Amino acid sequence: MLPLLRFLALVLVVPLALLAGSATAQIDPARLAGLKARSIGPSGMSGRISAIDAVERDPNIIYVGSATGGLWKSTSGGVTWEPLTDSLPAYSIGAVAIFQAAPDIVWIGTGERNRRNTAGVGTGVYKSMDGGKTWRHLGLDSTGAIDAIILHPTDPDIAYVGALGNTWTESPHRGVYRTTDGGKTWQKILYVNETTGAGDLVMDPSNPNHLLAATWDHRRWPWFFRSGGPGSGLYVTYDGGDTWKKLGPEDGLPEGELGRIGLDFARSNPKVVYAIVEATRSVLLRSEDGGNTWKVVNRERGIAERPFYYAQVRVDPTNENRVYNVHGTIDLSEDGGKTFRVLLPFERVHVDHHALWISPDGKILYDGNDGGVYISRDRGASWRFVENLPLAQFYHIAVDWETPYNVMGGLQDNGSWRGPSQVWHNGGIRFYDWKEVGFGDGFATLPDPRNRRYLYTTSQGGNIIRSDLLTGERKAIRPAHPEGIELRFNWNPAMAIDPHDGALYFGSQFVHRSTDLGNTWTIISPDLTTNDPEKQKQLESGGLTRDVTSAENYTTILVIAPSPVERGVIWVGTDDGNVQLTRDGGATWTNLASRIRGVPPNTWIPHIEASPHDAATAFVVFDDHRRGNNRPYVFKTTDYGRTWTSLVTDEIEPFNFVHVIEQDPIEPNLLFLGTEHGMYVSFNGGRNWQLWRHGLPRVPVLALVVHPREHDLVIGTHGRAAYILDDIRPLRALARDPTIAQKPLHLFEIPEAIKYEVAQVDGMRFTADAMFKGENRPYGALITYSVGGTGLPDSAVTVEVLDAGGEVIRRFPGPAKPGVNRIAWDLRRDGFRRPRGERQEEPEAFRPAGPPVLPGTYTARVKLKDHEASATVVVRDDPRFDVPLAAQREKFDVIMRVGQRQEVAAEAVDRLREAKRSVDRVLDQLNGNSDTSGDLRQRVRAAADSLKKRLAEVEELFTGPQDVQGIVRAPDAVLPQLDQVYGALTSSRDAPTEAQMLYLREAEADLSRALERVNALFSGPVAEFRRLVQEANLEWFPAREPLSLDWRPNRQR
Repeated sequence: MLPLLRFLALVLVVPLALLAGSATAQIDPARLAGLKARSIGPSGMSGRISAIDAVERDPNIIYVGSATGGLWKSTSGGVTWEPLTDSLPAYSIGAVAIFQAAPDIVWIGTGERNRRNTAGVGTGVYKSMDGGKTWRHLGLDSTGAIDAIILHPTDPDIAYVGALGNTWTESPHRGVYRTTDGGKTWQKILYVNETTGAGDLVMDPSNPNHLLAATWDHRRWPWFFRSGGPGSGLYVTYDGGDTWKKLGPEDGLPEGELGRIGLDFARSNPKVVYAIVEATRSVLLRSEDGGNTWKVVNRERGIAERPFYYAQVRVDPTNENRVYNVHGTIDLSEDGGKTFRVLLPFERVHVDHHALWISPDGKILYDGNDGGVYISRDRGASWRFVENLPLAQFYHIAVDWETPYNVMGGLQDNGSWRGPSQVWHNGGIRFYDWKEVGFGDGFATLPDPRNRRYLYTTSQGGNIIRSDLLTGERKAIRPAHPEGIELRFNWNPAMAIDPHDGALYFGSQFVHRSTDLGNTWTIISPDLTTNDPEKQKQLESGGLTRDVTSAENYTTILVIAPSPVERGVIWVGTDDGNVQLTRDGGATWTNLASRIRGVPPNTWIPHIEASPHDAATAFVVFDDHRRGNNRPYVFKTTDYGRTWTSLVTDEIEPFNFVHVIEQDPIEPNLLFLGTEHGMYVSFNGGRNWQLWRHGLPRVPVLALVVHPREHDLVIGTHGRAAYILDDIRPLRALARDPTIAQKPLHLFEIPEAIKYEVAQVDGMRFTADAMFKGENRPYGALITYSVGGTGLPDSAVTVEVLDAGGEVIRRFPGPAKPGVNRIAWDLRRDGFRRPRGERQEEPEAFRPAGPPVLPGTYTARVKLKDHEASATVVVRDDPRFDVPLAAQREKFDVIMRVGQRQEVAAEAVDRLREAKRSVDRVLDQLNGNSDTSGDLRQRVRAAADSLKKRLAEVEELFTGPQDVQGIVRAPDAVLPQLDQVYGALTSSRDAPTEAQMLYLREAEADLSRALERVNALFSGPVAEFRRLVQEANLEWFPAREPLSLDWRPNRQR
């Protein structure tokens, strides 16, 4: 408790960027802010929702608590959303409550209320006084999970909390708590025993001192679940919790032990209360005296489906007989619970409902389920899916070798999916860019390295399929034991690909190997688990309500990790704590568990990382939270498991258990650690860690992989979908030499850039605000540099791009913040000069983008004051095109020719406009010069008027009409003609067409004629006006040389 309190005190006071490091860290984590992870989704399958509340007088203000993705808020009725808790270790929301009298006051209770095997972990209660902008931690951090928060309707300091407690262990930190001082102090006002928590808590709408509390006696073990026991019951208080009465069979409750109970008052008639009660025969009860006595109104089988996961009943605020049973589906009764019909069937919305908010008028329904949020505004007759909440819960992440590469993995209750790391179309990464490749609770998803057509996906309890990306066929390939021995597969079964020959591995209690796409299997190990029969009773799991879904399958293999360095070396981890190693492809095995000191025996092993640098080196992650121990455990061996070293330091919070570790395939000292509360990075092989806060929320990170070709870090979160940290080569450089961060300026290696064609996105072009768009990788070459010292936050570096001949072809600014900065060169030259406006303008310091460059090798040069750094940039062509470089160069030369013609035309327009401005200045001087004679004054004015008209007439040869309102076309004007030719030429990369060249020659002919008019005007009327001005002793601009078709500016860089 105390370590968490100390940490939370820091996180709420100290600036966030300073928290993740320590005094001994080599690199200030705040200086890495330029490397921001980007969210790529998916969102179309969203994720599990656990709590919803909304402002009753303005239901457009909605708060949604996700199981493992934090708290979100909408002020637009669900059109747009913002996350509110990304910086806090408060990703799992069990309850959210708005103080309706002052709705900027919001309370959240953390720890998912539905205590499944993968439920989110809580860190107590938080409170916001400003609508979620800032939060204060209020304690109760050892309560594990908060089922309910009930607020007094008029007193903001009085609140009640129903705490379930830690489902994985006995603990006194559970029951009903009350505060009367806004959360400063708490009093436990109802407590039963160390396995019984407060399962639901409701307040009489007409009497805030009248509450009903349901207690739930339950317990989880990694191998078994029990719902129900002597501690479960129903309690009533009429004095705000000072005293409680336990109700029993004499009050109408079922005989025998009870399990989970869900409650709700009827707001239209608070004497009516409903209770879903798990019992030997579960029932729906109704009370008509405020909960003092009860009668059974429904005892149909299935009335209380999977109570540990649902157990919710909701009453329409306007009609005490309109009752919603919230479970796998949402069922509706309009006769007080006697009969129900399915309101939300499987074919309309996602199943497994956990939260239902009903507006005071009963019309608006907000539903939260395993697939996200759904909204109805007509009492459930029609529904809209909220598709822009990226709450997907990945278990595993993998990548392939496509260009761009794909990201794939399995999601909790949402199948297995494959989607692009980036898209070569505009509009961002859409949810329909992702493709489902497997169904069920998705887990590992791996591409076959020998045949890009196939993927392997797993789902709960050992189901494995081979998915054909070409035909859509999904072939079941689950192995069997040749002697009929029953195989034990974990909920999240192990699967791996051999990096040497592409063989497929699959784990039961044995290691299975296939070399023919899963059609046949060979067992290459004995039973590698403890094979404890006392922990193999999953068929009896559930307690009062059986729940045999493979979630409690135990003594199974969780991870198979073949060494990428040495063939035949395979590491295996089991759910009961064995670390097994073979060095001969499975002929012999050694259990190394007893050699790892400092971790409790039989601890769950979710991940083993076989080092890509050394066959003798491996990293093992242990996770003991399923036995009530949330401490982090990570170990490393460098001698095939003979000795082990812990990599856990004080920089990792003591409540933050670990899921995965990834060693960089290039720099061995660069490590990434996925924990229950975010991701950590180490630059020195695990001696120090720092929390990564840049673009990545504090949610469970279950999967990490560095793409071996693109050098991106792909991050699979269990609650916020997938993220990519593009090009981690700067992190490698810092791991090799941390002093880089202190240099005034350092330019990191620049990855190759592909000059791909950006297509128009399929589907909607104009999407408004309700569609999620995953963040695409910036187009072009990523240029990453470090600025030492305090940087220049109000200044910028200058980035120059040079071609192979050393000519500067592009200049643009970049940020100069202290630390690492990143910007993208868009693979274009500087744009061609355009005419300036009618008013005098200073030349631009940096020009807009021009035509794309050719594939080839370039140099990027970064300048900061007196410092300069350079690096090579290789630009590759779009691999989908087969256009010879000679043809591309021919097109490029013509584009440059058009650009030069545009600049000639721009110069002509600028001269004409400068002449008009000079005429106006002459007239201003004339008005202020009393020495000029009247006749001369009159001649100057007349000549000025005539000249301005002629200047405007000639200008329109280039630009078309300038003083015409509305949509104007000037097909014969020079600049529109050149613009049209430029657009046509840059629309493709092949050689120019005959028509394009014809249009160019026509434009050049018109340009030549227009230039003749310009030169004639300046050598004639303009020269005559200059002589007249000189006669009047007035200032005039100097004469300029004539313009020709091949004129070029004298550029200064």
